[in-house]
Amino acid sequence: MLILAFETSAKAASVALHDGTALLGESYQNTGLTHSQTLMVMAEDLLKRCGYTPRQVEAVAVAAGPGSFTGVRIGVAAAKGFAWGSNLPCCGVSTLEAMAENYSVWQGYVCPVMDARRSQVYNALFHVEKGVYERIREDRAISLQELGEDLRNLTEPVYLVGDGSALTYRTLSETVPGLVMPPEHRMHQRAAGVAMVAARQLKEGNAGNGGELVPNYLRVSQAEREKAEKEQKGE
Repeated sequence: MLILAFETSAKAASVALHDGTALLGESYQNTGLTHSQTLMVMAEDLLKRCGYTPRQVEAVAVAAGPGSFTGVRIGVAAAKGFAWGSNLPCCGVSTLEAMAENYSVWQGYVCPVMDARRSQVYNALFHVEKGVYERIREDRAISLQELGEDLRNLTEPVYLVGDGSALTYRTLSETVPGLVMPPEHRMHQRAAGVAMVAARQLKEGNAGNGGELVPNYLRVSQAEREKAEKEQKGE
């Protein structure tokens, strides 16, 4: 099954193509251009370079959050639009699980972290053994202090992954000695992980529905937060 996957949850944007068994290709861009400018151009170019047309795509996948509110919205809208036009399965994948999928070759813990601002990170935790990972913590928005307390007593290495890795390492490395910084190419979310998670979901019979797909932000937006604060003050 030919799967087209989108990843727009942070500054970098990427698109991947997977045939249900292996990754066929990936296009990645971290230039600061808006995802709305680059995403569909990257998808069209990737399909062409891999020898396929949009009509041959059989399923769509997207990192559905958490992440940048604007970025996640763009990716979800692109996936829903692509799937809707051809009535294709549309898989929403946890951004954090896709990050772990990209880094699940080590023995120990994989700790995806995305900078969520306001002294928080978006985070989950997975244990990896012989290349197979198991989810330990659900997706969450958590303070770095709370994350440090959660990780402190783990006895195996904790491999950070994601754009919050440097911040997390600087803040917690003294109190969590098992933390391991990722190399540069593991610092950013990638569509390859989204495609691989989606391929597994589809094999398990969990084909998503584009009409039901919604972003998973984990917390309210700044605009919603400010509105609630004004309402509490009676403004």
